[in-house]
Amino acid sequence: MKKIAICGSIKFSKEMVKVKSELKSIGIEAILPLNIEEISKDEKLLERSENANRKAANNSIYVHYLEIDKSDAILVLNYDKNGIANYIGANTFLEMGFAHVLDKPIYILNKLPDMDYIKDELKAFRPIVLNGNLAALSHLFL
Repeated sequence: MKKIAICGSIKFSKEMVKVKSELKSIGIEAILPLNIEEISKDEKLLERSENANRKAANNSIYVHYLEIDKSDAILVLNYDKNGIANYIGANTFLEMGFAHVLDKPIYILNKLPDMDYIKDELKAFRPIVLNGNLAALSHLFL
């Protein structure tokens, strides 16, 4: 079974869990960020998990990097956040950079965001935009 690492804002934790299940139904194993299933069930844990000290203590950036390294590709979940359509935050951008350097395919659920300060870099990663269609992964990824 192919493996895909899911990346995105921790605010999208519920969506990550749902997408993991959807991918399993089409034969793709999804790897979630550290503790995301627990975070998706607890709003207070979600708020605490965005704290830099907690990220450092859990070494969560490095742990997910290792998962990206072991996967066949990454899937970026980029929903609307903070008034920005198709938001990609700093941590997700970093994970996309890891995947790019590791020569992994980068799939993005929705179109690229209009964020001037990373627009060119996002395009340079040459992501495959799914336009909201997860089922397309069954043809592209397998």
